Amino acid sequence: MSKAYNKFYINGKWVEPVNKKTLDVINPATEQAFATISMGTAADVDAAAKAARAAFPAWSQSTVAQRVTVIKNIIAGLKARGDEMATAISNEMGAPMGLAKTAQLGSGIGHFASIIGILENYAFEEIRGSTRIVKEPAGVCGFITPWNWPLNQIACKVAPALAAGCTIVLKPSEVAPLSAYILAEIIAEAGLPAGVFNMVNGDGPTVGAAIAAHPEIDLVSFTGSTRAGREVAKAAADGIKRVTQELGGKSANIILEDADFAKAVSGGVIGCFGNSGQSCNAPTRMLVPQARMAETIEIAKVAAAKAKVGDPLDETTRLGPVVSAVQFEKINALIQKGIDEGAELVVGGTGRPEGFTKGYYIKPTVFANVTNDMTIAREEIFGPVLSIIGYKDDADAVRIANDTEYGLSGYVSGEPQHAQKIARQIRTGMVHINGAGPDFSSPFGGYKKSGNGREWGVEGFEEFLEIKSMLGAA
Repeated sequence: MSKAYNKFYINGKWVEPVNKKTLDVINPATEQAFATISMGTAADVDAAAKAARAAFPAWSQSTVAQRVTVIKNIIAGLKARGDEMATAISNEMGAPMGLAKTAQLGSGIGHFASIIGILENYAFEEIRGSTRIVKEPAGVCGFITPWNWPLNQIACKVAPALAAGCTIVLKPSEVAPLSAYILAEIIAEAGLPAGVFNMVNGDGPTVGAAIAAHPEIDLVSFTGSTRAGREVAKAAADGIKRVTQELGGKSANIILEDADFAKAVSGGVIGCFGNSGQSCNAPTRMLVPQARMAETIEIAKVAAAKAKVGDPLDETTRLGPVVSAVQFEKINALIQKGIDEGAELVVGGTGRPEGFTKGYYIKPTVFANVTNDMTIAREEIFGPVLSIIGYKDDADAVRIANDTEYGLSGYVSGEPQHAQKIARQIRTGMVHINGAGPDFSSPFGGYKKSGNGREWGVEGFEEFLEIKSMLGAA
């Protein structure tokens, strides 16, 4: 039986939406509805934005200690409701429970925890000559977040915005909205003044567009596809808003001749398949010396065989389903495109894995002898699909890696100094060297059509600050 999550959080209260239109939330493992949410309108966004604007003067003048207290309360709430949050994430977007309890939940908590240290040590004022330079809250922030890392993507915006003294209007993904609802309940009990945090559910063309265009919203932060990001930027342009975007990726994973080859190839396969391939920074293009292509294929086969697809509630499952029927069809079409364009299918292929008759499950798929002009090497697939591309030498590897419209992340494995030399030539906002994992204190974001601005770390915090020069006030 579906559970209703049909209210919005506006001005410190759970309120009925202006319209009564609802949307089913589908469990991708069962293809069945298990919850409903209300679909907001521009009128709901207007109420939320006005509440955020009214709350801004007082919250912008709050002390560091007051903000830290609220953030600590949010962390305590997330920990207390951790199992419930992980279950919601698993049900709404298909993450295996092991992943939901660790990386999905842990990353959300991690962003709130890391911002405390930044906030407590940040210099909001400095003297330069006879001028006092003051860092102040940027204003009312509109957040539009995706379904693939639902709590993580909300937390890495909400945490620094609250810490900076901003007020917020959030639109989580309508595909995976329950984790956001639980977080809103936690925030409602955290001690914030009414209007500082507001949440309106709905779709991008309605609620997202209204947030981007609303005159009371000063800054828009969007995470999602490059196509949708373009529309958000256009909608925000008339208001001369600050816009930060974390968009698509097609990250190259360069495995150098002097790498621990078996380890690097296996790790690259596992990294590509993580979260069922539904990560914007996934290492989806593996670049290997052409002479070692056959060796790479054999290692990749073994690694792919360990990627157990199954029920997200089964603790042994490594890959759950992808999020929706739309994604299932898109990924299968791109796999077929790879076959049609002549890439060598090593494992996987179209259709559900053996033994599955329902659920949006994708066969973990590896293509080899891919060329960088093939569709599977150009387009963001957002599923467990790896393309292995051969290169002639270091310069060729760098050329192939940079031959993409995206520039979010990159990966290089090899002798450390050699790997760093190559990493410096990759045109991406991040490069992971020798399997290095994420770091909440380092900036996250990309070049080119992967977006602008940064999240995470001090740089992510500063996105929510304005700079004022008080001349003669030193």
